[in-house]
Amino acid sequence: MRIGVLSGGGDAPGLNAVIRAVTKTAIFKYGWEVTGIIDGFEGLLSPTKTRQLTSWNTRGILFVGGTILGTTNRGNPFAHKTTVNGKEIIEDMSPLVLNNISELGLEALVVIGGDGSLKIAHGMHKLGVPVIGVPKTIDNDLDATFVTFGFQTAVDTATEALDKLHTTAESHQRVIVLELMGRYAGWIALEAGISGSADVILIPEIPFNMEKVAEKLLERKKSGSKSSIVVVAEGAKAVGGEMAVREKAKDGYVLRLGGMGEIVGSEIGKRTGFDVRVTVLGHLQRGGSPCPFDRLLATRYGAAAVELLAQKKYGEMVSYQPPDIKSVPLASAIDALRLVDPEGDLVKMAEGLGVNFGR
Repeated sequence: MRIGVLSGGGDAPGLNAVIRAVTKTAIFKYGWEVTGIIDGFEGLLSPTKTRQLTSWNTRGILFVGGTILGTTNRGNPFAHKTTVNGKEIIEDMSPLVLNNISELGLEALVVIGGDGSLKIAHGMHKLGVPVIGVPKTIDNDLDATFVTFGFQTAVDTATEALDKLHTTAESHQRVIVLELMGRYAGWIALEAGISGSADVILIPEIPFNMEKVAEKLLERKKSGSKSSIVVVAEGAKAVGGEMAVREKAKDGYVLRLGGMGEIVGSEIGKRTGFDVRVTVLGHLQRGGSPCPFDRLLATRYGAAAVELLAQKKYGEMVSYQPPDIKSVPLASAIDALRLVDPEGDLVKMAEGLGVNFGR
């Protein structure tokens, strides 16, 4: 049997660990051949954008960040954008992808991705391609699994940044605002904010009131605190306001969020008169070596994906349901986003510790 493996969407620490686990399990346990697809679904538009994966060329990549296969968040074969005579057109290139899968001799695909890539994978499955999904996103916003690999490393990176910001904020008696990724989910901001002892945490699930934020910071100053730390998720928004968007596609799809940290920082300065600085952690959250938890989770996901192929359980996604790795239908995996519960345990605990959410 020959299987293909690809990753789509943004990169995340642990991608190489999945690729390694898929390759080694397929080769050593089942004697299969493994083909790596370069640059996600874009690679399936050209049968030459592949590389043979072996136990040899996947050695030493368990702890390496990024992905040896590349990835892209632009490459939906069902709505592929091309430019003809200076005009952008959208085409359904799925017949070409199906043809190339056949030309490559691939009998099944392992697709590593978030909700966007897994929706494409589900579409390919409906066209008859045997597909297994592996959940990947630092945003941790896939509802059908307890956690996605890459998330914990992103939280670790953000927490380390907060540790460093605390010392410089106190030295200069400043308010420092840290903007973190997460798109429409506040998981990174929430967990890193709590772990990094933030005083204010603003997340998409709880629209914030700037007056409440300013009151919290003024109270801290009055009580003798020399500095304060404010964590802002990139998808956060004020009550009645909108998210800060960096880039949109022509169809209105939000390609890139960002800028809410600057907006919040500016408002804090105006309302309090404090010296405010803003840090945007950005792609540092995506880069670097995966933490041990993500290495293990990604390895378990990759091995479990091959086991599902062996059992012919196509159209499924591997899912972490502690303490086991199980599977769920791809259709249910992409059905809804996993968002922070504004009245959930983590939020309530943080509020009990004095953390302000702008409400």
